[in-house]
Amino acid sequence: MTGVRQPGPRPVRSVVALVAALAATGLLVAQTPDGPPRPAPPPPSVSAVWPQAKRADTPGVLAGDVPYIPAYFLDASVSAGTVVDPDGRSVRLVLRAADGTVRELRRLDAAVGPQFAAFVRVANELVWAELVSGPDGAARTTLWRADLSGGPPRKITDDTGLATFDGADTDLVVNAGRLYWTAAATASGGGPATEVRSVPVEGGPVQVRTEPGEWSLSRWPWLVSPSSRSKAQLRDLDTGRVVDVDAGRDRLSQCAPTWCRLYVLSADGPAHSDLMRPDGSERLRVADDGATASITDVVPLDRFEVLSKDSSAIGAAIGGQELLVYDLETRRPILVAEAATSVSYRAGVLWWSTNALGRTLWHTLDLRTI
Repeated sequence: MTGVRQPGPRPVRSVVALVAALAATGLLVAQTPDGPPRPAPPPPSVSAVWPQAKRADTPGVLAGDVPYIPAYFLDASVSAGTVVDPDGRSVRLVLRAADGTVRELRRLDAAVGPQFAAFVRVANELVWAELVSGPDGAARTTLWRADLSGGPPRKITDDTGLATFDGADTDLVVNAGRLYWTAAATASGGGPATEVRSVPVEGGPVQVRTEPGEWSLSRWPWLVSPSSRSKAQLRDLDTGRVVDVDAGRDRLSQCAPTWCRLYVLSADGPAHSDLMRPDGSERLRVADDGATASITDVVPLDRFEVLSKDSSAIGAAIGGQELLVYDLETRRPILVAEAATSVSYRAGVLWWSTNALGRTLWHTLDLRTI
């Protein structure tokens, strides 16, 4: 059975240990030596700090009020996403242009439970994984590509093994003209193993390399192991080098080659969110008010950590959480949205939804333009 770990939009996480009344209302205080505690200043907005950043709003419906769920943004305005036809019989993958025009890429019978995941752009082509249930009930995965300029999609391969996707930007990794992904396997001794599979982007024979243990792809050439509360490993596929990560008494969430995410839990206050290098150096606090990560990827573009927290009055009223981006370059959080839901990230673009009076809007922030 194909393993699909969170292939769709990732809902914002609930804040850990929300027990401090001041944090819950956003009234965090700072003690000063010259006077009484004063409220901490609110974070500045994206428009105030990054006026040049490309942003856009996309309606959550197509013509005819058909719901549309984006799965990948090529830039702030152009996206690929899924549509369930009004009669419920088919699911379509479409490319939606900035002007709202739609190009159908794939149409599948809804009875096979189709899912589209692991999107990546390779030059002028869009590549994705397609997951369906076969006649025997087993899930099957194929890789597809489509020229962004037009023409029908082409199948790359169906030799994908028991492919596993984590809903991360690195579910499919491109290196030297090849696509890489991971698949679950069993080692010769009976324990877990991971296949690192690859195929030329234009299609061809699939190469398989088996690594003992459970791993996920990170930025090339790294694999990362699942975190076991405070420990994890990184493995370099080119050199075989292994980096052991130890967070001590803190909870290790996820690692990337350059940063690891961890939480410092407290019995009498909100959780702290920290980052550190895999070797344990450069420990950095990015939030001490209970804000936690909103996306799988750790520090996208090696600069931004995406966070959310339950402290917005607007969010409490209409649903959603406060969405922030912590900028490692300036060492401060920036307010992105006061009431965000369904936060996702791919290839430099952050997007989220809002829902007011039953009207869904998708909003984007292209972090590459900051």
